[in-house]
Amino acid sequence: MFAEASLSIWGWGGLGVVLFLISFGPFAIFYLAFYILCFIGGGFVVLLLFGKTNSEKHLERCEHSYLPPTQTAILKVSEEMKSESKPIKIDRRLTGSNIIDEPLQQVIQFALRDYIQYWYYTLSDDETFLLEIRQTVQNALVQFSTRSKEVDWQPYFTTRLVDDFATHLRVFRKAQERLNEREDPKQRDAPDELLDSFFEAEVEMERKICRDVVCMSRKDEEGYLRDLCEVLLYLLLPSGDFHNKNMRYFLREVLARGVLLPLINQLSDPDYINQFVIWMIRDSSCNYEAFMNILKLTDKPPELEAVKDKVLEELQHLRSLDTGADDINIIKNQINSLLFVKKVCETRIQRLQSGKEVDALKLAANFGKLCVIPLEHILVHNIALQFFMDYMQHMGGQAVLFFWLTVEGYRVTAQQQLEVLQSSQRDGKKQSSQTTKGLLSAAAVGVYDQYLSEKASPRVQVDEAAVTRLAQKLSKEDPTPEIFDEIQRKVYDMMLKDERYYPSFRQHPLYVRMLAELDMLKEPSYRGSDDGDGESFNGSPTGSINLSLDDLSSGSVDESAQLHAFISDTADAFLNQLPMAGVCNDHGKTYALYTITVIRRNSDGSEDIWKTYRRYSDFHDFHMRITEQFESLGPILRLPGKKTFNNMDREFLEKRKKDLNSYLQLLLNPEMVKACPMLIPYVYDFLENKAYSKGKGDFARKVPPLMQKSDIDPEHCRVSAQLDDNVDDNIPLRVMLLLMDEVFDLKERNQWLRRNIKNLLQQLIKATYGDTINRKIVDHVDLMTSPEQVSDYVKRFRDSYWPNGILAETPPRRDKSLRMRTRVAAKTTLLGIMPDELKHIIGADTTRKGILRVFEMFQHQSLNRRLVYVFLEGFLETLFPQYRFSDLFVKLHSRSPRVLKYSQKLRSLHKR
Repeated sequence: MFAEASLSIWGWGGLGVVLFLISFGPFAIFYLAFYILCFIGGGFVVLLLFGKTNSEKHLERCEHSYLPPTQTAILKVSEEMKSESKPIKIDRRLTGSNIIDEPLQQVIQFALRDYIQYWYYTLSDDETFLLEIRQTVQNALVQFSTRSKEVDWQPYFTTRLVDDFATHLRVFRKAQERLNEREDPKQRDAPDELLDSFFEAEVEMERKICRDVVCMSRKDEEGYLRDLCEVLLYLLLPSGDFHNKNMRYFLREVLARGVLLPLINQLSDPDYINQFVIWMIRDSSCNYEAFMNILKLTDKPPELEAVKDKVLEELQHLRSLDTGADDINIIKNQINSLLFVKKVCETRIQRLQSGKEVDALKLAANFGKLCVIPLEHILVHNIALQFFMDYMQHMGGQAVLFFWLTVEGYRVTAQQQLEVLQSSQRDGKKQSSQTTKGLLSAAAVGVYDQYLSEKASPRVQVDEAAVTRLAQKLSKEDPTPEIFDEIQRKVYDMMLKDERYYPSFRQHPLYVRMLAELDMLKEPSYRGSDDGDGESFNGSPTGSINLSLDDLSSGSVDESAQLHAFISDTADAFLNQLPMAGVCNDHGKTYALYTITVIRRNSDGSEDIWKTYRRYSDFHDFHMRITEQFESLGPILRLPGKKTFNNMDREFLEKRKKDLNSYLQLLLNPEMVKACPMLIPYVYDFLENKAYSKGKGDFARKVPPLMQKSDIDPEHCRVSAQLDDNVDDNIPLRVMLLLMDEVFDLKERNQWLRRNIKNLLQQLIKATYGDTINRKIVDHVDLMTSPEQVSDYVKRFRDSYWPNGILAETPPRRDKSLRMRTRVAAKTTLLGIMPDELKHIIGADTTRKGILRVFEMFQHQSLNRRLVYVFLEGFLETLFPQYRFSDLFVKLHSRSPRVLKYSQKLRSLHKR
């Protein structure tokens, strides 16, 4: 049954299919399948729509039962997003000065346009972000402006900036000296060796800081700038903006890599510095002699090649000119000059490439073809006398030379005093001749005691009969300017003819160095006899020596008068004001001022009483001055020592006042005055009611009494650590002497020369500006930071980066030949502006070496970067004194391997 049923099903089914195909055709099956698929798809769509509707209704019914409550903050954010954003109002006031705010707003607008808008508009049209960026930048500028107004910039520009530059130059000089000590010439000329020596010298000076990693590694430099910028943003931005990481990182990158890094790259570029030097000295005419000196002194063949190529180009141009008869002679002269320059360049290049370069000093010394400078000219010329003095000290004959110089100074002073006395008598003025003669007699006796007496040490060995006659004259006759003439002539003959002195000096290397300083190695003379009658030397005594006794002075002093003085109080005054505090403050410098009451009892029984005011530094200067002049006073007079910390404490000031009182009483003791009569003029000058003029040389004031000598080499200290008290108060003198010390290496030379240079600078500054020079400098600094000048700075920055409102294109790097010619032009310009008077004071060779040292220092980009960072760090420490930026810089720069190596070296030395 089952088989029959299945057969009937298949039979009827097959019959239905056959009938369907016969009725609808063979393609009907495809239509059937399509209809079935459409039916099934429609069913799914209807089911989906019906299920979605029912699901939403079900969720609405179950919302409060099963889902947690919605957070209120989310609702608020949703409402704010749905509501229209409020427009941000930009306050265009930045610094409080309209003349600064206007160009500064333009700079901000240009910067946003060229650095942010050009890529931001490709992402969004919403300007809210741009307005917020602008508002944040303006907030930072407002904070920066407010802080700048609270800072006194005068100490930074007149002290910190100069100290940092001089210290940088000192480190470079020490690095050069280390390289010169190496035997291998290749190591001396290698730039990497110079950089290594420089940063080794820096870490020895700074101890905990070395900037080699920052200056020589681009990656570390960017990291350092990022750290620094993040600190600045913390100080300048509002708290909300700073804690917004996206905003902070964005501004940090823009400031570090978009502003500071390009600026540092430009300021440290040697070619840019050379162009700037030429632009700064553009008003000075080109010095042909300086140009030729540079060509003969340069040791860089690329510089000579560049000049030679330019000369060939000019020669080709001149020879192609079609000139008339009138111009032919001018053209010929120009061609001959260029041919001479070409020959100099070729000769110099050949010598450098062959390695046959020789030292001019050694060459002159070996051939012995030297100018002969007579002894009388040496004794009156500053530079020549300096070298002769060094030689005499080396030979142990300094007492002979110093006696001659002291007598010369005594003669000049005595003549001046007698002329003043005669003039006063002719004019009918009352002036005691006995006082003047007494002073001269005391001075003459002092010279005799110091150099010719049996107690003199060292004693000048001359004819004993002449010494005896001089002693008799001093005891019986009034002193005259010519009283020492006989012995002075004998001393001069001794220096001239004794083989130990002048004759041997002419064979010594110091004599050759002296000729180099006088620029007299070019044309040697063979006309000279051993007695000094040789070639005529035009030795005009520029700044000739004046070692006169300091204060055989203008005022008359009654020798019979008795002087008493005591410190009545610690003065509470400065200048004309007398407030009630015991400590004075002048431009931030705090010190104590002592009131000295002076009583002078005259021979007629009358008394003169006055008060004068002195600082401890005045006492110290006076003490060093008299103990140097009168060595026998050193063991007797004891000045209270200096104290670095807590020296304004009231108890300490009272103790110091008692000690200074004891010092004065011992100084004015009648037995002391009787034993050392020449001391009287110095004491009167110190106690007069006037501003005390410090006259002691700097080198003797550096080390305070009773202070142990430091084991640290002064050359390994910052320049600011070695400033002298009497120089620090005079801004221009301090700056000029500080720079001359480091540029021309004066501290390594004869201190007598440095002292004379200092005195000359003091006279020059006083003659040029008078006593108002400090006030003028302060006024100039105020002018530099005035709104008008700051506005001008901003405008120049705007016009240089965006000329005509368009971002300036990065100029292409100049070719090597042009850069080399710029180097030569910059060196020539620097050497050409040096006045001849400076060469006469410190020497032509020293001047050239100093100028070329400064120029060479700026030809290394890594070293220039170091100087820029030092200036930047000093600027930030000045701008934010309440924050510990110095500690921050120690942490940032102590990552250098050189610091770790040096610390390990110090620890190993301490263990020993």
